[in-house]
Amino acid sequence: MDDPKKDIALSSITQDIITLIATAKSSALTYVNSSLTLLYWQIGKRLLSAGLRDNAAKYGDRAVENISTFLVNEYGQGFNYSSLHRMMRFAELIPDQEIVATLSQDLSWSHFVILITLRESLARDFYIEMCRLERWSVRQLRKSIDSMLFERVALSKKPEGMIRAELDSLQKGEFSSNLVFKDPYLLDFLGLKQAYSENDLEMAILREMESFILELGSGFTFVERQKRMIIDGEDFHLDLLFYHRKLRRLIAIELKLGKFKAAYKGQMELYLRWLDKHDRAAQEESPLGIILCSVKGLETVELLELDKSGIHVAEYLTDLPPKDLLVAKLDRTIKEAREKYNVLQIEDKQ
Repeated sequence: MDDPKKDIALSSITQDIITLIATAKSSALTYVNSSLTLLYWQIGKRLLSAGLRDNAAKYGDRAVENISTFLVNEYGQGFNYSSLHRMMRFAELIPDQEIVATLSQDLSWSHFVILITLRESLARDFYIEMCRLERWSVRQLRKSIDSMLFERVALSKKPEGMIRAELDSLQKGEFSSNLVFKDPYLLDFLGLKQAYSENDLEMAILREMESFILELGSGFTFVERQKRMIIDGEDFHLDLLFYHRKLRRLIAIELKLGKFKAAYKGQMELYLRWLDKHDRAAQEESPLGIILCSVKGLETVELLELDKSGIHVAEYLTDLPPKDLLVAKLDRTIKEAREKYNVLQIEDKQ
């Protein structure tokens, strides 16, 4: 036998949602993305407030089904059972309406549908900020998640706290090169499967420059290949030169086969000094360098303290390895970083 009290409660929830939809429809901004996204959040919030999130509760689950049936009949498939659960998940993960209103200026509901499927909050926040910062399309967001961009960025970072601090800085409008540079870079679009030379690698990048810039990230503009520098009467050639609009810096890129070698630091420092002296415009910051190697050599990079020289060393992958191997590498790297970070904190307190 049906419980009349439950029917009354269900009717009240449905009426509240109808009111929310009617209010949105009466607005001149009905078809603007931010208005729709905020509406879906409000619906999710109302359902949460009624305690309907828990699928294990039979009444809650039936209630969502009944509400969705009514809304689908009135307003279409956008309010079906699955959609209502996505709205609840959305409101659950981002409970602050002001934050939702701000993010919806840059992210569509389709972005959020993808983002709410991510279990790790730090990864979700990372992709939200990258979508906002780099104006990613839904397609670019999917591609970045599929290529494990967050995991690759995390491999080059210190503990999670440092990534969180950088994301907080982005939210305040403070742009850092730390989230611009990745490690490793995925260059599977180059089609380099067999043995190849540094020149083959460079030529493949030039052929696929659009894809290469997408992998680098937004803000990069290609300037020149084999940049000629005359130093003490001798010719030197930088593999690739880019400019980053938001960093306002020239970005020098050297391509290397095999494992990173300490001698590469001196070479890149020489190029950066030359660019700083001869190519840097008055309004620009000092140039930065990226050395792309097939093997990084973590201890060598750490001992050389390359960050102090404005040099970023990263591996490149011509094919994405199995996800379990990349995740295992990530876990090891984060564990080692945490241990070193904890040691440094103890030393600082002493």
